[in-house]
Amino acid sequence: MNFFVTGTDTDVGKSYICKHLAKEFIKLGKKTGYLKPFQSGLEEGIDPDAKQIETIAKGVIAKSTYITKTPCTPYISSQIDNVDYNLEKVKQDYTELANTCDVTIVEGSGGLYVPVKENVLMSDVIKFLNLPTLIVARPNLGTINHTLMTIKCAQSEGIKILGVVISNYPQTTDDPVILRAQEMIEKYCNVKVIDAIKQGQTDLSKLAKKLS
Repeated sequence: MNFFVTGTDTDVGKSYICKHLAKEFIKLGKKTGYLKPFQSGLEEGIDPDAKQIETIAKGVIAKSTYITKTPCTPYISSQIDNVDYNLEKVKQDYTELANTCDVTIVEGSGGLYVPVKENVLMSDVIKFLNLPTLIVARPNLGTINHTLMTIKCAQSEGIKILGVVISNYPQTTDDPVILRAQEMIEKYCNVKVIDAIKQGQTDLSKLAKKLS
């Protein structure tokens, strides 16, 4: 089982979902790999996502293909830091993990239309790796629009969607937007919201089993 994780926006909880999913796959006895092709915005003393996931998911095989310091979209960050991204190198790193692991999780940066390099968007990377995609969304106002747009974009690009996961869902809420987000997302597209991960929830075993 190999898949890509994208978001409806930046900072929606992709890394959190990836880290705790990897932990659950390992608990299920699956050799698990994790790849972050483009890691940007690394400040001194801050571990990259690949390093952080090794702390949470003991035994995961984690890699970052490219690491840049400037905290912005991969394309701009690579220009400022003078790094030339090679998609063949990304594919090589992914293939090495996929050939040795039962599960390989590839985490994108931001959403589908984040620029990676000249004339290359994150959606192009997904298609280049030929991976089905899990979409991570936030729970609050605006998420219906952002999620539907992401789904429609993926479908128009021919990207297979595994489902939507709502991250950082409040423990309790009476907000009608949050309460009806799943219903509205599923109503307007043929994609299921397969889980809603509550704030502080670290047990993602049900999600891992659904994806297995």
